[in-house]
Amino acid sequence: MSNKGHGSLNVQYSCVVVADDLGLLDSRKNCGLEASGSSEKKVEQIVTMGEVEGTTGKEHVPYSILSGNLNTDAAWAYHNATKHSYAGIRANPHFLDWANQPLPFKIYPSLEPLNLTNEIRQTGVAAFSAIAESIPPETEAQPDLKTLAQLFYLSAGITRRRQYPGGEIYFRAAACTGALYEVELYLVCGDLNGLEAGVYHFSPGDFSLRKLRSGDYRGALVQATASEPAIAHAPLIIVSTCTYWRNAWKYQARTYRHFGWDNGTMLANLLAVATSFGLPERVVTGFVDADVNRLVDVDPKHEVAFSLAALGHFSALPPQPPEVLPLGLETVPLSRKEVDYPLMREMHAASSLESSAEVGTWRGRTPLSNLPLPAGATIPLQPLADAEMPRESIEEVILRRGSSRKFSRSPISLTHLSAILDRVTRGVPADFVDPFGTQLNDLYLIVHAVEGLDPGAYVLQRDRGVLECLKKGEFRTQAGYLGLEQQLPADAAVDLFFLADLRPILERFGNRGYRAVQLEAGIVGGKIYLAAYAQGLGATGLTFYDDDVIRFFSPHAQGKSAIFLVAVGKSAMRIP
Repeated sequence: MSNKGHGSLNVQYSCVVVADDLGLLDSRKNCGLEASGSSEKKVEQIVTMGEVEGTTGKEHVPYSILSGNLNTDAAWAYHNATKHSYAGIRANPHFLDWANQPLPFKIYPSLEPLNLTNEIRQTGVAAFSAIAESIPPETEAQPDLKTLAQLFYLSAGITRRRQYPGGEIYFRAAACTGALYEVELYLVCGDLNGLEAGVYHFSPGDFSLRKLRSGDYRGALVQATASEPAIAHAPLIIVSTCTYWRNAWKYQARTYRHFGWDNGTMLANLLAVATSFGLPERVVTGFVDADVNRLVDVDPKHEVAFSLAALGHFSALPPQPPEVLPLGLETVPLSRKEVDYPLMREMHAASSLESSAEVGTWRGRTPLSNLPLPAGATIPLQPLADAEMPRESIEEVILRRGSSRKFSRSPISLTHLSAILDRVTRGVPADFVDPFGTQLNDLYLIVHAVEGLDPGAYVLQRDRGVLECLKKGEFRTQAGYLGLEQQLPADAAVDLFFLADLRPILERFGNRGYRAVQLEAGIVGGKIYLAAYAQGLGATGLTFYDDDVIRFFSPHAQGKSAIFLVAVGKSAMRIP
């Protein structure tokens, strides 16, 4: 498969310039715009770009069941349309309409809340153990309502508030682009200790559940996932949906990339907390989209199901589900008007699966990411043994986590970096990685200040447990440029770039592979956050100049695509 032969589509999207929870800080000055400190100003300028390309060639179809998912022109068109470039972000202005900012919460005015308790029970499980380990899939485990409440709180709950001239920002347990929190969580469960079977929406605003449907509807998800075993035996399933406008208000069509990042960081927390409670877990991205959307009663023009998380294990299968009738429940509009960016909706539609037969064919057989044999010098990772790892609990680390706003340029140790790389890459329990431990993304690093490592560019040879040096040099200036001309990646001790060869991924999984590669990057990126904070370090997620990143790491990275970036270092300010 090739991404040659692109055609122009003339689509605009935004560059990030305002402070947010993934560290995408105000870069108006770097972009040639003057920052205004006036709190009176209702509209804030950010910059957009419009480089748009898409493949037109016909490709080999690996499945016997054909659908729009297999026409990967859509994924290439979206990916290339939403690239950042130096020239592109200066091409077209975009304005943030603060008077039309979306509500941070989904509100059902006619449904009564079932209040949850956010009292934290300490599991005693160290953060590094929770990040690196998974519970065997057939371990009998069924959470009660208190455990469920803690799972919600430590993955999507409000952990701190910050006042600003225009109101209040609610920061949550997991990082999110723009602190806009476009991911909604729904619960589908059988009878649990303290909670009746049903379909519920989780509201972080008042930390409650609202019942959408009464009865055991887990069987509907079994059907939608082509009898995925983890779903079939789970006492509860968390459905993650993503709301277009809540993120697109700021980021426009690039929002669809953020769905994977933001859902992924949330799932990183959820998986770690589930492990701490001894719950088997599995992320499921193969499902019939329309069936899951119908179950949680969302309008796919505005909100769409993105992933499922099966938690726990129960030997008995769920009963035949009740008929899934439309509900049409009233919700409060997010803002007085919404601006539509068709490209992201088209990408989602093109990556949707339409039948359980197609889902069954889609799942598994992950294409292997085979890095070439090291040609440069290699440095073995030096991770601590489990007994030597920091013992701070996963609950304490999540509650302390933030997004670093400034790094000190102080060095970290090779042991610090090795602990992160070793523990976060031990595998994601997901249906798009088969066998377990396979990864879609490769990690490339720009090292600035790591004791025991020369400054330079590296690639993680994960299977060999080594870092391969691609080139030595002081690259702080280049790193700042690659990170959209922001100071954070220039000041960090190390920048970790997620790069992926999209060609075999899309050939195997179709357009839905694009969802998977973004989601995996978000999950592993979320684990990097936790591993950094567990060692008293800081971390922040960033965006980037796509093609310039690939050029920087080439020839080794030639043919790959930039997916995500996380900067790690010692915070210049106290870690919250």
